[in-house]
Amino acid sequence: MKTPAKTVFYTIEKTIKTYRKFSTRNFLNVVDDITVDQKLILQYLDSYPKLSQKEIAEMVFKDSASITRMIDLMVNKNFLKRTINKDDRRRFKIELTTKGKTILSKLEPVIKTNREAAFSGIPEEELEQLNKTLNKILANIS
Repeated sequence: MKTPAKTVFYTIEKTIKTYRKFSTRNFLNVVDDITVDQKLILQYLDSYPKLSQKEIAEMVFKDSASITRMIDLMVNKNFLKRTINKDDRRRFKIELTTKGKTILSKLEPVIKTNREAAFSGIPEEELEQLNKTLNKILANIS
């Protein structure tokens, strides 16, 4: 059996963690006090404004308690606004504030630059093949 450091899963995990650190460092050059996960929440809510807290948690791979803490923090930072959902009082309505939208617009060029740096020198066909392979692995274990 291979040692963990010699498996593809180790390389995937190391790549993800390194990219997250790289992204966070670059985000902080533009916006104070934001994480990759918070940026993801802003992006998802911008694209899908009717997402529930549970749906957001699933999209960013977080459990309910973690997403509640993250949203509380983002409300306190004035990135998000949380109100009672008039259509279903058991759910909250979570919206981007003006500050949240401004932050997202400031981060868009940084995200583009981050991706360009990460994918530099990698042909589109290789990226497509990587994506197909990772999706096959997901299908095998789902």
